[in-house]
Amino acid sequence: MSEFDQRGGAHRAGRRARRGGAGWLAGGIAVGLVGIAATAYVALDPHTAAHQPGRALLSTPAPVDESSSLGGSPVPLRTTALPADHLPASAGAAPCTEVRVLASLENADVLRALARGYAGAKRDVAGRCVTVSVTADKSGLAADDVAHGFPALPAAQRPTVWAPDSSAWLNLAAGQGATARSGLTSGRSLAESAIVLAMPAELAQEIGWASKAPTWAEIFATAGNAHVWANQGHPEWGGFKLGKTSPQVATSGLLGMAASYGVAAGGLASLTTADLGRADIVGKVHAAELSVTHYMATPEHFLWHVRQAEDSGSAAEFLSAVIVDEKSVWDYNRGLSSRDGITEEILEPPAEPLVPIYPRDGTFTADSPAAVLNAPWASAAQRAASKAFIDYATTAQGQAVVRANGCRDVRGLADTAVSLTGRYSSPVNSLQIPSTTVLARIVHDFPAVRKHARVLFLLDVSRSMAANIAPGLTRLSAAKKAMVAALAHFTDDDKVGLAAFSNQTGGPIVPGVVAPVGPLKTARAGLLKAVAALQPVAETPLFAAVEKNTISMAKSWQPDAINAVVVLSDGHNDTNIAGTLQTLTDNIGHLHHTTPVLVFTLAYGKDADVPTLQAIAKLTGAHFYDATDPATIQRVLGDLVTSF
Repeated sequence: MSEFDQRGGAHRAGRRARRGGAGWLAGGIAVGLVGIAATAYVALDPHTAAHQPGRALLSTPAPVDESSSLGGSPVPLRTTALPADHLPASAGAAPCTEVRVLASLENADVLRALARGYAGAKRDVAGRCVTVSVTADKSGLAADDVAHGFPALPAAQRPTVWAPDSSAWLNLAAGQGATARSGLTSGRSLAESAIVLAMPAELAQEIGWASKAPTWAEIFATAGNAHVWANQGHPEWGGFKLGKTSPQVATSGLLGMAASYGVAAGGLASLTTADLGRADIVGKVHAAELSVTHYMATPEHFLWHVRQAEDSGSAAEFLSAVIVDEKSVWDYNRGLSSRDGITEEILEPPAEPLVPIYPRDGTFTADSPAAVLNAPWASAAQRAASKAFIDYATTAQGQAVVRANGCRDVRGLADTAVSLTGRYSSPVNSLQIPSTTVLARIVHDFPAVRKHARVLFLLDVSRSMAANIAPGLTRLSAAKKAMVAALAHFTDDDKVGLAAFSNQTGGPIVPGVVAPVGPLKTARAGLLKAVAALQPVAETPLFAAVEKNTISMAKSWQPDAINAVVVLSDGHNDTNIAGTLQTLTDNIGHLHHTTPVLVFTLAYGKDADVPTLQAIAKLTGAHFYDATDPATIQRVLGDLVTSF
């Protein structure tokens, strides 16, 4: 495994995409277009994909060619032929030329499978053999890196190919300087995955969408109906819980927001930047966002929680529907689970699969373009090898790998067995992706239209927070710096507060709430002062502090906001104050149905009680974050707040 593979996204420690309008697209919307090159193909029998240990790959990919579809009017299948993968008589000489691919989290499995398929045969590009390594990051963050020339990475680790899961990111990055700084070229589609509404099968059947797909307008209207499940005879499912990924980092979030604007403007296919500036349209989009339970960074985050909820009783406990790509549905239904989008495990398939709903007025398709980076750090040999790898990916053999790994090929065809597991519709009534200027405006304006946050940060100030993590830097001082940096991710209209917890033996929890939850535009100065004043105390009353502050937030719960507590702790529950995980569960678990407060937890330092913090987050349908390496606290806390 190369250093490029191993590093993951660690170099982004100092930079995260912001929600507060200061993100990578906030500097303006004068963006350019990057075209997707056309390609000719010849039909041949596909090869099977190389097997990867621990991955459930299919051995006999076969395209689906049914003519019916739940996604609207049938669309003729594209029957363009695919070329063969022509191999040299012998492999090129060593040392091999390295192709470094940067993928999105959503299509990384497909790119890695293509890399294995390419490496499994003899290759010779300009007399050298070729190796391909793949790393992945959130789409919006990768676009930021490409646009700015990967300033945090040494030249030898920078990618030579960028393969986001949608050309939307390719175009947005080009408009922000990626052509000049990273040598971004035209992309070439390698795979397709439709954007769908994923629902637990029982819920999809009950509401009738499994047999007759709704329009986008019907989806958003239903999500805003708090009594829809009670009206269907299932009050135990609570309100309609709609989940969305962030449009600033994930394709499903970006294109889902495009659908919301299209519905508000009265036309999915004719959205303009002028529409996005109209007060009536902005008001409708904001109203639709009020139905969102909460945002998460990626589909993997959401679907991990769906599986956790099913394992604990019912997926309906966590959500009613979430906008994701259809490959993510296939992954879920076959038992793939990933807490962070990077580390994966294969479980038994869920008892209740998800059903992908294809809106009958059409949906968007993520087209996974791959673009060579003609940058100074990529040699002529690497650029040639990168192009050769992309050529392979569009051959009959490469496209068989694409289909076997859950995506449709460049003709819109899916593997039969994949289609059955993922419950794919075929063909898909695909909508044209809005212009780059429209997408840039959607990303830029998201903080103004999203559901606002109402968040209490709950910080452990036990004596262990005085420990040094570097010369002159304690755990508490590093956490303070991260907390201040995290405030930049919120808008002035978000409501944020701060509490801290510890106690002297025999004494109460102190200092308690040091900055009440309030609009950040008026509370910021008080928050910063309160953060600066925090000092380590003594014990760690973790259970009592979480219970007290969660109940307090629930009592003042606001339906038009995402209500949350963010717990940062570096130790175990160590106190004379009574409390156990079971009593905490008993006392706050029921709040989820009526006044849901999401309790996000962050394990800070190597002594943190990771299993307990994971259990607390799971109890409320929130996410657990790992900063057991205290040097990562600022990056991890930055990731965490994208969930609001």
